[in-house]
Amino acid sequence: MSDASRSSGPSIVLEFVVLVCGAVVMAYEIIGSRIVAPYIGTSTYVWTSLIGVILASLSLGYWLGGKTADERPDVKVLASAIFVAGGLVSLTILIRDLVLSFISSAPAILELKAVLASLILFAPASVALGFVIPYATKLRIATLDDAGKTVGRLYALSTIGSIVGTFAAGFLLIPFVGSTRSLYIIAGSLFLLSLLLATFAFNRIAMISLLLFAAGVVGSELTSAYLKKAFDLQEFDTEYSHVRVFTSKQPKTERPMRVLSTDPYSIQSAIYFDTDDLALTYTRYYHLVRHYRPGHRNTLMIGGAGYSFPKEHLRVYPEAKIAVVEIDPGMTQIARRYFNLVDHPMLSIIHEDGRTFLNRARSSTFEVVMVDAFGSLFSIPYHLTTVEAVREIHRILDDDGVVIMNLGSALSGDAAMFFQAELATYRSVFASVDVYRVDAGAADSSLQNLMLVGRKRIETAGVVLDDPVLEELLAGRYEPGPPNSSLVLTDDLAPIEYFSSVAHALASDASTR
Repeated sequence: MSDASRSSGPSIVLEFVVLVCGAVVMAYEIIGSRIVAPYIGTSTYVWTSLIGVILASLSLGYWLGGKTADERPDVKVLASAIFVAGGLVSLTILIRDLVLSFISSAPAILELKAVLASLILFAPASVALGFVIPYATKLRIATLDDAGKTVGRLYALSTIGSIVGTFAAGFLLIPFVGSTRSLYIIAGSLFLLSLLLATFAFNRIAMISLLLFAAGVVGSELTSAYLKKAFDLQEFDTEYSHVRVFTSKQPKTERPMRVLSTDPYSIQSAIYFDTDDLALTYTRYYHLVRHYRPGHRNTLMIGGAGYSFPKEHLRVYPEAKIAVVEIDPGMTQIARRYFNLVDHPMLSIIHEDGRTFLNRARSSTFEVVMVDAFGSLFSIPYHLTTVEAVREIHRILDDDGVVIMNLGSALSGDAAMFFQAELATYRSVFASVDVYRVDAGAADSSLQNLMLVGRKRIETAGVVLDDPVLEELLAGRYEPGPPNSSLVLTDDLAPIEYFSSVAHALASDASTR
């Protein structure tokens, strides 16, 4: 190899490039999860697809980088590859909404949707970034005598960069910059890194990369401005979720309301602009508490989001305390700003994972536990669905305690696997479990809100007369039949994502017929 062909510049620059590219890869992967979240959620399937596709793409990039380095070891080639990587990140910015909208509406299982989204949006740039390590290694190796030391040093720098990128994405970029604008920074950094490494002729590919960057930034900002004006859309990246707050209308009454959503398939919270009435029908079913535990004084609610029912609880049951366990402090801030949440002496807010709170709470502390925690795919976080979690709920309730749980599932058919498993799980712990369907007109095989009510003692339930609201709620009771052989969910085996994936695939297929 001639000295001219090895014009790599100062070694410190090449090592800095390897370090930064390692950081970019991990930041790109983590931010990718937030990019796809509004369309296909944040389930294990999404993370698995992102990690698997990006690793496969990096492997292809390693092979291409090593092969090209042997054929043409020139620093300008490496600089061009990094510049192209910036263009491909820009392409992600430009086409993400179009691609994800198409994929999310397709009648396919979540696994396939997640893999396709990862391949189309994140594989191309990952291949280009995988090009860097083997190519830089070729440029840095002077003799075979120091080959091992050089390879080890560069891979160590890349790994250190990956560590930095991981923490930077999770602790800084996502919560303080936002997912989309973080991609601006990644793409811009790659362009600058390329120019730092070597100057090269601005050919057609370089110009296209810059045009993609400009189009992606301008298009994204204009789209954001339009949505904000048309729908009062506000988007936030908290520690745990990508949150959308926007103006919508109640489907049946056309009443305007403000909506909070963290999931492509459902709305987590909503409020009317003109009254304090509960905007989402399922939240009214927590008032079953006055049938099953009339006169209650101490309630725990797992899951806050927009704090719709906790505010209702304070209004309707002024003598009762309510503690809300909400994992995401950012969600509480949003509720304070957009959903009229204010401090109240009978309300306590604990920012903690619901399961860890259950594990450490004192026995027989609460009279009522309400569960309204949702993750991705209209499903409850798996560790709140298992028999171990249900036993903890049972333990922290007093002798006449009641749990009221909201879940999304069908009542029958293949889409009902989650309901059947959760019902079997609750029946294995509580003396009695009643089921209520929120939408009486929905088919048993359709995805819908269901309410499970578990009692520690069958004698707990009372009768409240002259209460039209309660009479309407009680009319929604559903008789699921005797226990069957459904799976009892455990911490070791709780395939919630699989159940939800099947249910949504069936729902999508039905909607296209």
